[in-house]
Amino acid sequence: MILSLRNCFLFLTFIVVSLSSYAQLGFSHELGVITGPVAFQSDYGERYDWDTNKGNVGTGIGLVHYINFAYRADCNCYSQDTYWNDHFKIRNQVAYHVTTLNHLSPLADKPSLGGLQLRSMEGRAQVFEIGTHLEWFPLSIRDFQEGKPRIAPYFGVGAHYVSFRPEATSSLGPLNNAVTTFPTFIDRIDTSQGSTFAIVGDIGFRYKISPLSDLLVSSAWHYYDSNYVDGLSPNNVNNRSFDWIWWFNVGYIYYL
Repeated sequence: MILSLRNCFLFLTFIVVSLSSYAQLGFSHELGVITGPVAFQSDYGERYDWDTNKGNVGTGIGLVHYINFAYRADCNCYSQDTYWNDHFKIRNQVAYHVTTLNHLSPLADKPSLGGLQLRSMEGRAQVFEIGTHLEWFPLSIRDFQEGKPRIAPYFGVGAHYVSFRPEATSSLGPLNNAVTTFPTFIDRIDTSQGSTFAIVGDIGFRYKISPLSDLLVSSAWHYYDSNYVDGLSPNNVNNRSFDWIWWFNVGYIYYL
C-alpha cells in the first residue's frame, strides 16, 4: 500500500507539472484560507458507530493557492479559450488539523475492566499536510468570473505529504500494560512522530461574492497510507483500513 500511494503521489505530481507546462498561455493566481470540522475515522471507538463518528471531531485550518489558467495576470486579459483553460485549476494547499480521540462505543460503556480501560484512554491526533490538487469545474470558469452563474461546482483529486504527531494517555496510568490498556492495544500504541502520504478526494462549490472574491464550500476525504496517524493500530481482525478523515470546510478566496 505504501508503494501504491507513493506512486499515485508521484504520478499526480507529474500530471500537474506536465499540464502546467503544456498550458503556456499565461495564468493568474488566487489565495485563500479554509477552516472547518474534521471527523477523524481511526482506531478509537467502533467502526460505523454514530457516537464515535460524531464525537471524534476536531478542527482544521488551511491556506490554499490556485493557478487559474482562464485569466492572464501579465496582460489582465483572458487566455486562449481552450477546455483546459476554462475548466481546470491547480490547487496547492497547506493544512493543519487537531482532533481529540476517545473510545466512544457501547463496549467502552460496559462495567468491566475492558470498558474502564477504554473509557480512561484518550488520544490526540496532530496532523500537518501539504500537497497539490487538480480541480475540474464542469461549468465555464470564464462565465463564473463574470458572475454568471454565481455558483461554480467542482470536483478535485490530489495527493499530500503528511507529518503527524499523535498523543495517547490514560487516567489509569502509563499505557502498554495489562492493567491500564485494553488487550488488543498492548504493544500497538506508537506516539512517535512520523510521516506518510495521503490521497485526497474533494467535492464542493464556489459562490461569487465580488469580481475578485469567492466563498468556498468543500467536502474533502483524506485517506492516509498509515495506521498510526492516530498513534494506535490494534492487532485484530476488525482493523481493516488505515486512518482517514472527512473534512467539511468553508473558505474565502481572493483573486490576485
